[in-house]
Amino acid sequence: MALSGFEGFEKRLELHFSGNDPVIGIGLRQLDFESLEELLHTVQCTIVSAIGNRFFDAYVLSESSLFIYPTKFIIKTCGTTLLLKSIPPLLSHATQMGLTLCWCRYTRGTFIFPKAQPFPHTSFREEIIYLEQSLPINLCYRKACVMPSKITSQYSWHVYSASDENNHLVAQHLPDFFTIEVCMTELDPVLARKFYRGESGGGNYTSDTSGKEMTEVTGISNINPRAFVCDFAFDPCGYSMNGIDEAHYSTIHVTPEDGYSYASFECVMAINDHEDINEVLKKVVQVFRPATMSVSTTSASEDVWTSVGKAIEPLGLNCRSCAIEEFPAAGNIVFQTFMTRRK
Repeated sequence: MALSGFEGFEKRLELHFSGNDPVIGIGLRQLDFESLEELLHTVQCTIVSAIGNRFFDAYVLSESSLFIYPTKFIIKTCGTTLLLKSIPPLLSHATQMGLTLCWCRYTRGTFIFPKAQPFPHTSFREEIIYLEQSLPINLCYRKACVMPSKITSQYSWHVYSASDENNHLVAQHLPDFFTIEVCMTELDPVLARKFYRGESGGGNYTSDTSGKEMTEVTGISNINPRAFVCDFAFDPCGYSMNGIDEAHYSTIHVTPEDGYSYASFECVMAINDHEDINEVLKKVVQVFRPATMSVSTTSASEDVWTSVGKAIEPLGLNCRSCAIEEFPAAGNIVFQTFMTRRK
């Protein structure tokens, strides 16, 4: 933990593999609980809750979330975790399963407390060096970029992407789906207080019951009513949830403390549902009412990111910055920053 406060901004790693049928095979889902615990011990976090369906498994971690599909592994962690150190043990397990890494993407925002981060997260340069040394040589198409904000470097988006020559195994799915990563700071203090453990019920609230209460009271349950939600409340404050809706996931993490309040929202949706993302983003803003909000959209379609502003700006947040970069096998990543009109 940082001396000044808890680091809310997550580090996110997404790895895709080939060599196993993603429809009928279980692939990475073969990883047993003991192996997962050992891998997460390297990262310095633990599993606190889990759910799954026929498509994937979702884990709430002591610091954020983990999603495991047959050929896809997505992990995001906050605080001072060592996220990138998950790569060597995971690649070792994948090799034993006959899987080959074919694509990797690492993203993060700008840390609130950068000096508190341990190696290899001491700087983006060190992270790139660690990634370059850890990834197999078959990932020959590589790109690293800091997508700046015109407001201030405090809101920059850091992206590293690498893929092999057969990246069409991933790229062929790009027209169908998009990923949105939302980072929010300076949350409305009244709304943020809802993410403190309740004292009612004689103080018998558990992390699970408090988590369910927060999901309902804050309106998070209405963001995607179709999703099955696994939620968890931390003591004395803080909240995490994973939602599963068929093959799609959503996740929210909240650090509500005054002075460094932070919340993140992430989801995957189908391109033909891009109209729905407007409603989703409106609901997210209404839950947290942030003063600053950044949105990173990964998609092959322009319709998605252009609709983001249309959803957010009527709620009192103006788009102050927009940056676009193309990455191998990832399509376009568009990074937009919004701020309240009073700032």
